Order: sequence, then structure tokens, then C-alpha cells
Amino acid sequence: MKLKLLGAFAAVALLAACANQPATTGAASGAGASAATAGPAPGSEQDLVANVGDRVFYAFNRSVLTASDKATLDRQASWLAKYPQVQVLVAGNCDDRGTEEYNLALGQRRANAAREYLVAKGVAPARIKTISYGKDRPVALGDNEQAWSQNRNAITSVEGSNPQEH
Repeated sequence: MKLKLLGAFAAVALLAACANQPATTGAASGAGASAATAGPAPGSEQDLVANVGDRVFYAFNRSVLTASDKATLDRQASWLAKYPQVQVLVAGNCDDRGTEEYNLALGQRRANAAREYLVAKGVAPARIKTISYGKDRPVALGDNEQAWSQNRNAITSVEGSNPQEH
């Protein structure tokens, strides 16, 4: 009987202690605060995607960069200048129309166009690898212009990560 009474008293005391906790304002403080609100680690794949943009898009059967693409690559070049230890992979991709051979060559031209632009902006060539996936790694599924336009891209990823996860 005393054990049950003691257990009930402990439960009430625990609930009372929880009720007296200070209200959470949403503002973080203390030693762990910066980790909870800091966002992606500087120089990481997540940082590139969230704060810079990791891809440029191309018109059908083209590998020419638009003004919008160049703006994204300008941000990438600045980001890479800030993190000189980071190496990247630029993956060229195509939509699913055309032959495998044609799309591999077009994907390589797209990756090279992005790489050449980054190099022209001061990124050391040795820091940038390229690859063409042709039509083998679509980011959007479907047989329509909306899906195709998303798949005609060059994706920049921090070396060692998977560029198709984004």
C-alpha cells in the first residue's frame, strides 16, 4: 500500500515539475542552440543546394547557358571561392528523347558548358570533374514538357555526394 501511495506521489510530483517548466519562445539559447538553428554545414552539399543553387537548365537539344543559368553559376563560383577545399562534380543530363549516344554526347556538352563557365569565373579546373548521364538519371518522371524541361540540366554536387538526390 505504501509503495502504491509513494508511486502515485512521485507521478504527481513529476507532472507538477513538468507544468512549471518555462514557456518555450522559439528562441534558442545555450550551448546547443547554434546547432539547432544553424542550418546546413558550411561548404557541404546541403549548403550548396540551399544557399546557392545546384543546377542549371537547358533548352531542347541545346547546351547554351542562359542569363539565369549564368547567375546560378556566378553564385556557385563565389561559393567555391569561399570553400577552396571543396571539389565538385558537374553532371550533364538530358530528357528521354533521342538515342543513348546522342544524349550522352549532349549531356557531356552541357556539363562542359557549366564547367567552362566556372573556370572562366576563377575556379581551378582541377576542382571540377564532369560526367554525362545522358537520359539515364531523370529527376522528373513523365512524357511531357514539364518533366523534360526538368531533366535537361547540369547538376553541380560536392564530390562524393549523389547529384541525383536533389
